[in-house]
Amino acid sequence: MTLMITADCINCAACEEECPNEAISQADLYVIDSAKCTECVGYEEAPQCIPVCPVECIVVDPAHVEDLPVLRARYEAMHGAPCPDIGRGLSAA
Repeated sequence: MTLMITADCINCAACEEECPNEAISQADLYVIDSAKCTECVGYEEAPQCIPVCPVECIVVDPAHVEDLPVLRARYEAMHGAPCPDIGRGLSAA
């Protein structure tokens, strides 16, 4: 799954700096580029934008429901390297 920002966004920019893939940018409201969003797979255990949003407007995008192999492949295509086993419960903790 990738994420999306709903119309409830208040343009605070808190989410933008949290995204390691630079998938979040400002249009009229902030938006998440589904071609870049990996839900932080390869970087963190969980998406980092969701907990910093003060109005809880970052949700799963129903138009882009993707599984872990797709998110890992996206990471690898963007970075030209194997995706680390981090995210969605992958890390050995």
